[in-house]
Amino acid sequence: MPQIDDAELFGNAEDQRAYEDFCANQEAVEKFTLDKPALVCRWRMSNKKVPMLNRHIRALSERLVQGEPLTHNMLSWAKQHVEWSLAEGDYTARDGVLMLVIDINGNAAMTVGEYEPLADTSAKALRVRSAEARSEADETGVAPELLAAVNDGELAFVAPADECLCGTATLIEQLAQTKGIPVTRVDIPAQLKGALFLVSDEHGVVSADDTDAAEADAAMVTFFADGYEKLRARCS
Repeated sequence: MPQIDDAELFGNAEDQRAYEDFCANQEAVEKFTLDKPALVCRWRMSNKKVPMLNRHIRALSERLVQGEPLTHNMLSWAKQHVEWSLAEGDYTARDGVLMLVIDINGNAAMTVGEYEPLADTSAKALRVRSAEARSEADETGVAPELLAAVNDGELAFVAPADECLCGTATLIEQLAQTKGIPVTRVDIPAQLKGALFLVSDEHGVVSADDTDAAEADAAMVTFFADGYEKLRARCS
């Protein structure tokens, strides 16, 4: 997975100074109330770190605010601000959720809160969450949660063929590739069969607790969930 390197964003000293001015402005913005949120990202933490930060920033680079992509300055600020704030901040929610908010004017702020597991993990509830995330993707270009399933050894996501996947989904896709599992995309949830689960930047891999699936397919979803948790554990 390509990583965003700050050094690649600045071709000269003038660009560097512009970035530093941008960062100063963002620090000032956080002292005031932001305008109406246009984009809210929720990323799961582990020991005051965001384990998949580079994946999340890559997906953030594909998102839109008011129909426009985020600037390089914003992306670099977001990455550095998350790292610095979590390292230096006195946050009690060490394994909580980091929330990055960008308002309609392109100003941004971040906060940290406690993690709350999903109370309802039925197939119906996961489908509702997936539909809400799909509505968000229609506006911002990337769905923060996706419905997926493993059926007969094949992984399928509910997502357009040309859409950038959220950070967690790129991890699951990569884990599938390490096992030689074919990965496809379908248009609607009704096309999914087998072991149903939700892929979420906030909740990771959440299996539907009321669907029948072949043992091998269910085991593959467990493999994805374990892979996600192992990545989080590296930050502990």
